[in-house]
Amino acid sequence: MPTISDFAAKFKGGVRPNLFRVTINSPSAIFTDLDFLCKAATIPDSTIGKVEVPYRGRKLQVPGDRVFSDWEITVLNDVDWQNRSQMEAWLGKIQAHSANYSDYGSNDISYYGMASVSQLDRQNNIIRTYRMEVLPTTVAAITLDADVNDSVEEFTCTFAVNYYTIDSQGGDGSQGGSGIDISVGGNIKIGPVQVGFNF
Repeated sequence: MPTISDFAAKFKGGVRPNLFRVTINSPSAIFTDLDFLCKAATIPDSTIGKVEVPYRGRKLQVPGDRVFSDWEITVLNDVDWQNRSQMEAWLGKIQAHSANYSDYGSNDISYYGMASVSQLDRQNNIIRTYRMEVLPTTVAAITLDADVNDSVEEFTCTFAVNYYTIDSQGGDGSQGGSGIDISVGGNIKIGPVQVGFNF
């Protein structure tokens, strides 16, 4: 009969949802300090559809196409509004806020970014990494309320996902804390945060 010691040996402490790292490589935006300001993210999911083929009163289940759900992160608003402004600028390049035009041509797919979310262990090592090609679709509203005390503004960003790949046991080999690193083009290493830019 299994004992509590047997369970502990198999369980190994479990995985903690607050130990994660997110990276977004945007084609146009420059983000700051997101390594500290990303409050929440999700491990992406996908679903394989099914095709029901009837045959003599029965239904044969045939695998259909894979569908990727939207991916969402929650970011604490910084005092300079840099991160929200850059996310809005990325959306504005895809389609302007004031008129129906885009900075990208009809054959230009550079509006896509690459994002990854990594699960960390309790020693801050990457256990598993999901890498996604993403397109931002929503920068959610921030509710302003004079009755709200002792809280910090936060907002969610939603991305459509074209596909993801999975790295297991070690991910990209780097170590990081909870939050986001953002790089665009070349990278500049500033403490634990990677920030890059293109001119």
